[in-house]
Amino acid sequence: MPVFALTEDLAFPPPHRARRDGLLAIGGDLSVQRLLLAYRSGIFPWYSEGDPILWWSPDPRLVFIPDEFRVSTSLRRVIRSGRFTVTMDTAFREIITACADTRGPGRDGTWITPEMAGAYCALHNAGYAHSVECWEAGELAGGLYGVSLGAAFFGESMFSRVSNASKVALAALVEHARAWRFSFIDCQMTTGHLLSLGAREVTRKTFLHMLEAALAAETRVGRWTSNS
Repeated sequence: MPVFALTEDLAFPPPHRARRDGLLAIGGDLSVQRLLLAYRSGIFPWYSEGDPILWWSPDPRLVFIPDEFRVSTSLRRVIRSGRFTVTMDTAFREIITACADTRGPGRDGTWITPEMAGAYCALHNAGYAHSVECWEAGELAGGLYGVSLGAAFFGESMFSRVSNASKVALAALVEHARAWRFSFIDCQMTTGHLLSLGAREVTRKTFLHMLEAALAAETRVGRWTSNS
C-alpha cells in the first residue's frame, strides 16, 4: 500500500488503506480540527523529531474495555492506602512535559516533540484533551493524558516517577470511564504491560465499528474533575 501525502485539505484517506505496519499518511498539520478529525476516523499522529508528521491506523488495535481492567491485589492495596492523590486536568502541560522527558532503556529521544506538545495543549484548551495526575506529598509522581470524544478515550502517553503512580492514574481513569459509560480506552499499540492489565487486541474493522458507536454519545467537552 502507498503512503498518502496529505494536502492542506482537511481530509484523510480511509484507514483500511494503511500499510501493514499501520502507517497511513504523511504530512498535513497538527491543528485542533485535523487532530479531531483524525481521532474520529480511527487515526493518530506518531513521529520522531526531525521527521514529517506520520499518521497511523494499526491493525490490530489495543483497547481497554473498562470492565476488563485488572487491578492486582497489591495495586488495590496501594490505592486504598491513600498514599497517592489523584486529580484531573490540573496539570496538563506538566504531564505532557513529563511524558516527553521520560527515558527508558534504548530510548534516546521522544515522539512527543515540542510541536506535538503544543498541539495537544491546544486540544486541551479546546476541552478535548485531558490529563490524570497522581501526586505524592504534593509532588507529581505520575500520570497520563489523552483525547476524549463521545464514549471513547484515546490514551496517548503515561509516565511514573514513583512505583505504581501511573497504574494508580490509569485505575482512576478506568473508574471514571465506567461511571461515564465509556465504551473503551484506546491504547493504540500492543505492549505486554498493557495486556497484563487486561487490554485486548481487536481488528481495525472491529475498532472502527466500536468507534462509530462510541461517537454517537455526547462528548464531555471542557475541564474534567476527579469529583465529576
